[in-house]
Amino acid sequence: MTMFFSCAVDLKPEVAENVPVGIAENINLKYTDSGKLKANLISPKMFDYSNRAFPYSEFPDGINLYLYDKENNKSTVLADYAISYDKTGVIDLQGNVVLATSTNDTLFAKQLYYDQNKQWLSTNQPVTFRTGGDLINGNGFDSDVNFKEAEVLEINGIITLDE
Repeated sequence: MTMFFSCAVDLKPEVAENVPVGIAENINLKYTDSGKLKANLISPKMFDYSNRAFPYSEFPDGINLYLYDKENNKSTVLADYAISYDKTGVIDLQGNVVLATSTNDTLFAKQLYYDQNKQWLSTNQPVTFRTGGDLINGNGFDSDVNFKEAEVLEINGIITLDE
């Protein structure tokens, strides 16, 4: 009696599309250009979904992002949740979003989109924008990252603050 056995072993790991290919904890990522610090991203957790047809990174526990301009002035971005889409360069910030510039202009929003390629911020959600001595409430916001072209859309109130 002769018996033949054959085994095929597939060593390629199968990763489901809805499962992250990587999880990072306690991130402190620094981005430099020509030896100068440009950005510092801090987050407790990141999920890497680069295995998807439309790859992205998810920050379920929020982010602290510090951006530095040419004069080394720091702007701060805080959010309870963020998702960064690799192909488009768009970051979707959600939940208690605060963006504060080095000149103390501050934007408060429920959600804010940041287009990294165009260096542009936008939302169609309710916002409060503090600039100079004014507190402006509205529905929507468009601006370059330096707030040089900042515009609150559908303004529903302006309060002038005593300084």
